[in-house]
Amino acid sequence: MKKIIILIYLCSIAAFSFAQENTKNLDEVIVKEKRKTAKERSEFKRHAQTVEALTEEELNRNNPAFIEQSLGTMAGVQVDKRTQLGGQRIVIRGYGNDQKFNNWGIKAYYNGIPISTADGVTILDDIDFSSVNNIEVIKGPAATMYGGGVGGVARFYLKPSDEKGVSLTEKAVVGSFGLLQSNTRIDIVNDSSAMFLSYGHLQSNGYRPRGNSLKNNLTYMGEFKLTKKQTIIAYLSHNYSHEGVTGQISYADYYAGIDNGNPAYAKKNARNDILATRFALTHQYAFSNKFSNNTSIFYSNQDFKRVAAGADESSLNPNFGLRSVFNIKSKVNENSNNELNIGTEIQQSRSLISNYRFLGTDDANPLKVQDISKGSYFKYITNQNSFFVHNRTNFNKYDLALILGVSANHLDYNRTDLLAPLGLVTGYNKDLSFTKSFTTSINPHIALQKTIKKQIINLSYSEGYNAPTASTAFIGTINKANDDLLPEKARMWDLGMQGLLLNNKLDYQVSLFNIDITNKLTQLSGVIPTGGTYTYFANTGNQRNRGLELSLGYLIIPGNGEGVIKKIEPFLNLSSYNFRYTDFKTKFGSNIVDYSDKNVVGVPKTKYTAGLDIVLKSGLYLNNTFNFMGDVYTDFANANKVKSYSLLNSKLGYRHVTPKVDFDIYFAGNNLTNQVNYTFLFLGNNISDVDPGNGYPANVTTDVNPGPSKAYYFGGITVKYKF
Repeated sequence: MKKIIILIYLCSIAAFSFAQENTKNLDEVIVKEKRKTAKERSEFKRHAQTVEALTEEELNRNNPAFIEQSLGTMAGVQVDKRTQLGGQRIVIRGYGNDQKFNNWGIKAYYNGIPISTADGVTILDDIDFSSVNNIEVIKGPAATMYGGGVGGVARFYLKPSDEKGVSLTEKAVVGSFGLLQSNTRIDIVNDSSAMFLSYGHLQSNGYRPRGNSLKNNLTYMGEFKLTKKQTIIAYLSHNYSHEGVTGQISYADYYAGIDNGNPAYAKKNARNDILATRFALTHQYAFSNKFSNNTSIFYSNQDFKRVAAGADESSLNPNFGLRSVFNIKSKVNENSNNELNIGTEIQQSRSLISNYRFLGTDDANPLKVQDISKGSYFKYITNQNSFFVHNRTNFNKYDLALILGVSANHLDYNRTDLLAPLGLVTGYNKDLSFTKSFTTSINPHIALQKTIKKQIINLSYSEGYNAPTASTAFIGTINKANDDLLPEKARMWDLGMQGLLLNNKLDYQVSLFNIDITNKLTQLSGVIPTGGTYTYFANTGNQRNRGLELSLGYLIIPGNGEGVIKKIEPFLNLSSYNFRYTDFKTKFGSNIVDYSDKNVVGVPKTKYTAGLDIVLKSGLYLNNTFNFMGDVYTDFANANKVKSYSLLNSKLGYRHVTPKVDFDIYFAGNNLTNQVNYTFLFLGNNISDVDPGNGYPANVTTDVNPGPSKAYYFGGITVKYKF
């Protein structure tokens, strides 16, 4: 706590020490410089709940491909990852880390198009983050406009250049662990259209044994203004991603800084390979200046090959749908006006998945699998439908707004067991097919928003839900539908305030919130009467997340902008949490254990980021970032506490802009103080993981994926030529 107080104090001193400067005529410059603040303010007002944004400037403070470095600086957000550049798990306000793999309960969008599948699972390995221009995170349940999801929404955006004409941009990066990264992009912009085509390549040996990465991304985007009323936006990408999976190690090795990898994964050449195609077409039409529509159709498919320590899995995952929103503006009277959004999001995912279990005991033939009767071959069809109404009434005389919203969200799925036909597979005397439909969930949102000069105060109540996935709604080992499962439900109160002070130089955002999550879905273990155990999901109880989030930024322009220093920007993002289980019980075999009032796993009580950016008139710049991650518990009993860690990152560069050529060269280092840190933990009932042949003693579990424990470096150059 002392560290937090000191950081806040230093930021305050820095702010007020420059408050006495002559700032007349600087307001316009300051507002222009603080694009992040302007974006956050508009989204905060529109959604009427806490939103934080990152612009291209913030994303380029590190390597944009290291998305955890960018998103992790936000208050209320942490990003775990299982591999060097994949397996990301976004955690918002303590929600999203309940699964061993991937994202669940956090929705993600790319230019307004869902990345998450119909059953709420999000895989980010094939996304080219180096092309992303800005990110917005809506914190807490946002079902009114985005359907299912308890934790919140992460939205990623890319766009063509704003400069008219033809330009060619070339980026090249080299660094530690054999990092070689390049991106070639051409932009063509005129009065009626703007488009770009880019090809990105990234390869690295990885910081862990066999943790290599290879990514190739081809992206096209075009915006075409057909008339004053009509615009078409097209997006197309084709991506390949390979991530070597090193596997988790023991805590003893982790704290000792030893990372030889997990031999059980090495024997199987564990990896994640994804060949993905994404396509979206958006039509924007303004019927009048008060009535408009935005409709997108989208398609994606991930051809996924996953090899782990215990299984070989292949899947095809086509996903398609439509999102359409009508916007209607009207004048109520002389002192008030209204804005109504009515929309729908309809999505279907169709997956074909085969999974074969390794024998696990034959080191001479490590890739030998058990006979097909022990495997699975399923076809899934999942449908998710959301209909929503979001209305904002502005009482202009009082600078007051009332926001009311409601959504109806429905999910159903069907699984067909393709090994079930009688006589097809010897010894496979079962049919694991099933159909499940959840009751339509109604989720309201209500907010009262008051603007006082440049300060916005917002009090909101919102609800969200998270339905079980198709894989959790059936217990394959005992051939039984998990019919008792209920969707998780979240209810959030959020008091937020955002504004500008000291002639717009000091920006802040503070939020106090309470989220009650009922029907928590947790993986448990059961005992088979004939012998052995199995895993299944159950609603184990409730969780209460209470917290404070604070973001402070200060823009200093010495000497009225006439000096050597163009600007200095210190900032602080703080998360302070008290997340507890309430009425929470789990079952181990026949034993029921009560974990009520225990700390929620995987989430620290304190997390903060402090930064200092300096830009000189000459073009030199320096970015400094200090991240602190507090202690976390991994088990429900709070018996295993993982120690806190901090990371110091810096970037030194030179940027020069001319009418014809833009030039940027830089050198950066991460984890400059050589801190032992982790990127992923097994949590809750997923702890005590043991893979046959992992090389550890029988009583030692492997639950942690370490990050690079020594400083690592990269340098790059970006050249943009304007024809």
